[in-house]
Amino acid sequence: MAVGYRLTFAERQSTIMFVPFALVFSVRRGVNGHRLGLLSHPPSIQPTAMKHNALWSLGLACSLSLLWTSPLVAKAVTNTAVVPVPKLESDSYDWWARHADVLRMKDAINPEIVLIGDSITHFWGGQPVNGNANGPKAWASVFRPYRVLNLGFGWDRTQNVLWRLDHGEMDGLHPRIVIVNIGTNNTSQTEHARQNTPAEIVAGIAAICGRVRSKAPGVKIILMQVMPREEKPDHPRRKQIAEINRLLVEFAKANRLDLLDLAPKLLRSDGTMRKDLMPDCCHPNEAGYAIWADALRPLLGPAGK
Repeated sequence: MAVGYRLTFAERQSTIMFVPFALVFSVRRGVNGHRLGLLSHPPSIQPTAMKHNALWSLGLACSLSLLWTSPLVAKAVTNTAVVPVPKLESDSYDWWARHADVLRMKDAINPEIVLIGDSITHFWGGQPVNGNANGPKAWASVFRPYRVLNLGFGWDRTQNVLWRLDHGEMDGLHPRIVIVNIGTNNTSQTEHARQNTPAEIVAGIAAICGRVRSKAPGVKIILMQVMPREEKPDHPRRKQIAEINRLLVEFAKANRLDLLDLAPKLLRSDGTMRKDLMPDCCHPNEAGYAIWADALRPLLGPAGK
């Protein structure tokens, strides 16, 4: 990156929103032998102790200074997974119409549970209704007692979710639980968006969790590991998803998030995909959604907030 490079408004906005999570998780990149990775409070710097707050604040200030001035860190800002953008890909529904539907309906729904994601979430069921639901029985079995808003959008990547959150989809809402299931589409390379690395994708997911916390402080976040894709376990995408999920385990532990992994029930013992649950090796059918419903049910608590 040239020394005279100037950050765009979107990149500056994304960087600022990501700072709280950057203190816990930074994009891993090898540059001149240096690596940025998981960060934790050193034993001598515990922010809960007043005498250490100054040191922690100084560390934050130094991190921000480096973020704006160092070519090493500035390069990470170009991570497309954390730069908010609207619709990138075409699908079987109208992306802009669904966004408008969300803005029109969300306050009336007054959700106690919000689901955020891509087509896997979108086509499970619930409101707003766009197209056919692929798991209506499983949806009803777990969500019937609750007021639920489905913010799944087919073909969305992390950067699309960030744009939607920045453009009102959770504004004014006070959900008790937010379920985040995103990242699989960032593993795809298209003419509209490049494929992201596992670390970039987890940075995007972390940024989404940061946005959710800013919109609904104190909300319980249930984070889904990226579901397996492709039929064979040796497929390159499977290896990429395995690395994403390894990093998500570290991220969820550091941030005390509930993390659910459905892979053991979606795959056979030899690692091949169960097509009776994921017919296209990507999207669940009714039986596949039932597995997700069963995993969520113990975490949802009583209805009627």
